Amino acid sequence: MKRIVTLLSAAVVAHAAAQGPSLIKRWASKPVLRSPESVLFSAQDQVLYVSNMGPGKDPNAKDGDGSVGKIALDGEVVAAEWIRGLHAPKGLAWREGRLFVADIDRIVVIDIARGEIAHVIPIEGAKSLNDLTIDSAGTLYVSDYQAGKILAIKEGKSSVFLDGLKNPNGILAHGDDLYFLSRSAVYRAQAEGSAKPIVTGLDAGVDGIEHLSGNDFVVSCYPGIIYRVNVAEGSKRTLIDQREAGIQSADIGIDAKAGILYVPTLFTHQVLAYDLK
Repeated sequence: MKRIVTLLSAAVVAHAAAQGPSLIKRWASKPVLRSPESVLFSAQDQVLYVSNMGPGKDPNAKDGDGSVGKIALDGEVVAAEWIRGLHAPKGLAWREGRLFVADIDRIVVIDIARGEIAHVIPIEGAKSLNDLTIDSAGTLYVSDYQAGKILAIKEGKSSVFLDGLKNPNGILAHGDDLYFLSRSAVYRAQAEGSAKPIVTGLDAGVDGIEHLSGNDFVVSCYPGIIYRVNVAEGSKRTLIDQREAGIQSADIGIDAKAGILYVPTLFTHQVLAYDLK
């Protein structure tokens, strides 16, 4: 009997290992943030930047009560509202000491060292800018959720990279590829003006995408589901589902080297950290 139990335990461990990473809670920040929508891990600054949409629940309200916060890597809230005066900020991207923030119809550029807004890039015709990413050449890509577009921004000027999309949200430049989320799928851009779905069947509330390792990525859905997906196999696996608990998972951040996932929870006003095991 003892041998059978031992064999069963070994089989469970082997099965779990084959299934890939799971999430183990590391810490939860104090609930003092103001509807955090996106979190960005900065290896350079060794801090988490968090976009706060503000106390209201309108994701497109130009009310000036949005902000960007800072959280230490141990979960301590350094400044719940480090930079104020934004409207409903969402996606974040870092490059050369500047933090880029999607804020409805403009990109707000923050000088990190000075702790102030350096300048603003207005995006003509934008309706609901959402997530941001920057490729190795310095081109900034931003999704417009309501307009169904992905825009490319070079030297402060924007152009349409992809159009006719259905509620594009999370976006990530990785290597030579550009990935984005739309409805219940992960897409890869084929070229300017062209894209195809490569992982389907996810929850319709897809929100954030981050690279884990190899062909594995982590995708969050704001109702509370987080997946591991493999873009080569087109496969998916649920890492956590907190819909019943009412804990949302918006635009995630990741420290892939340390294996830590950071999850903003929107209207419960926290960031949660998980070890990927």
